[in-house]
Amino acid sequence: MNRDWRKSQRCPGTANGCVEIAWDPEGVRVRDSKDPGGPALRFSWGEWQAFIAGVKDGEFDGPYLISQA
Repeated sequence: MNRDWRKSQRCPGTANGCVEIAWDPEGVRVRDSKDPGGPALRFSWGEWQAFIAGVKDGEFDGPYLISQA
């Protein structure tokens, strides 16, 4: 398993403020790239799979604003 932290390819360059993930044998860890030494959330593989399924199904879609810089 890869234990290195990764940002989305959609995260611009060296920008901080993106979500980073790391895989480990027990699941997935998620942290804020602005605070790499700070806390990380840990999700089991089952929880992560349920989250990904929810994203694909639009479960988290809703009204939101996209900043056009």
